[in-house]
Amino acid sequence: MKMNNSHGSFNQRDCSDIVLQSCSRENYSVMELEMHMVLPQLLRLAWIAGTLPILIASIPIPKLNFLHTILLGFARRGKIMHSSSQKFTLPQRFFLHFYIVASIWTTFLLVTTWCYAYTMVPPVRESSAYSTITSYLIGGSALGTGSTTMLQRHAVWQAVFLLLLMEAQVLRRLFETIYVFKYSPSARMHVLGYLTGMFFYLAAPLSLCADCALDVFYFLVNLVTKFIVIGKDHMPAVEVELWQVVNPLFRLGWRHWIGATVFFWGWIHQQRCHKILGSLRNSRQAEEYAIPHGDWFEIVSSPHYLSEMVIYGSFVVATGWSNLTIWLLLVFVLANLSFAAVETHRWYHQKFEDYPSSRFAVIPYIL
Repeated sequence: MKMNNSHGSFNQRDCSDIVLQSCSRENYSVMELEMHMVLPQLLRLAWIAGTLPILIASIPIPKLNFLHTILLGFARRGKIMHSSSQKFTLPQRFFLHFYIVASIWTTFLLVTTWCYAYTMVPPVRESSAYSTITSYLIGGSALGTGSTTMLQRHAVWQAVFLLLLMEAQVLRRLFETIYVFKYSPSARMHVLGYLTGMFFYLAAPLSLCADCALDVFYFLVNLVTKFIVIGKDHMPAVEVELWQVVNPLFRLGWRHWIGATVFFWGWIHQQRCHKILGSLRNSRQAEEYAIPHGDWFEIVSSPHYLSEMVIYGSFVVATGWSNLTIWLLLVFVLANLSFAAVETHRWYHQKFEDYPSSRFAVIPYIL
């Protein structure tokens, strides 16, 4: 009887240990999930904080005119900035800083995320990810398989895909700022507009990979730590097969390629519109302006803003309309560029008596 009691007591302790270990793992998973959500939540708050003042200032209520005037003072630059408004301004050619920082930052995020994806995350088809999620929701097997879940794997390779598109955008903008645009020596922008632009080009690429950024950060820290501790000669060799590096991107799913198609549609039109604007500056005196014609300029006054909206809208399409962080990024882009485009449209009408009345400000048939 004593042995039975002892044996029974042992079984109870053993079961208790198992339950405690299980609870500990669950608590760790919850904490890990909460940590992964911190960065997306901070980025969402930032996009909301940037968008709300613009939306409020755009409400046609006399009591809000002061806010509209303040924001307009921050947003004005180049030709729409009054010559008397020179206080707290910087040369508009400092736009170059945005694209230098954006190119370096986006390249860093792309390379580190791609290395993490290739080294640590097996490829997964879009259909596999969603079938696993469906199974989990209806009470089937859990998402977890090894160190990463099916959903996390899909998010990592999706982030690589989006960062590749962003890389194409910021590198082209860097090239245009150096070789296409010839900024007037008197062209200025407000210092807060400069800081907003700098923040945007740091936060926008990060928003595209926010769901896996923490995993990539841990991967990078571990890699650097291992390099410091054991030295270069003892680091494990990594065999890189080119096809295996790019193959997972082709397996993501059709919606990513629809998003890429929309992206390059906007990308090509923005390049054309910037070329038109750059040619106007090259053919005229420094302080002279002309009505631009060609491409989407025949429809709207700020087609380079419209194409920018299309570009960031393509990220929403590529993520299946389901990523809240990227949605809020798009809303900020829409609000910010629409606000500036309306002022540019007003300037054109005041500057040129023969300005085409059929043109919209930025969004055809809407604004």
